[in-house]
Amino acid sequence: MAGLFWEEWIVGSEYKTAARTVTEADLVIYAGLSGDYNPLHVDEEYCKTTQHGGRIVHGPLVYAIAAGLLFQLHLYDDTAIAFLGFENLRFTKTVKPGDTIHAKIKILEKTETSKPDRGVVKRQLQVINQHGDIVQEGLQAFLIKKNYIN
Repeated sequence: MAGLFWEEWIVGSEYKTAARTVTEADLVIYAGLSGDYNPLHVDEEYCKTTQHGGRIVHGPLVYAIAAGLLFQLHLYDDTAIAFLGFENLRFTKTVKPGDTIHAKIKILEKTETSKPDRGVVKRQLQVINQHGDIVQEGLQAFLIKKNYIN
């Protein structure tokens, strides 16, 4: 099944993912993969002395989980050409092991490119915790195939 072609993305449309709980295992595996053993992520006793009161999840891990949840919507299957990047990705609140997050996107704009078989879709991303708090937000751009017929 193909995802949405550029023409099918509607400005103003919103999509919401399923939720997922961030686990202790997620944090430990990410620390090992990334090499980021900052005490804020791996030292519970140290973190008890900080404003967080306990370990916090790596910001990039929260984004990676949200990206995975978004791809499970199958909106980009066989239609995404490239992720072009972020504008202003912000980590607005901490996430701790045991928190449950989901992602929401809103389509902000579509632009043509110089090539007739593709276009750019810009979207607002929000990652939201179980309390309804936005924990990450930013703007993203994707290069998407058009349903181009010669």
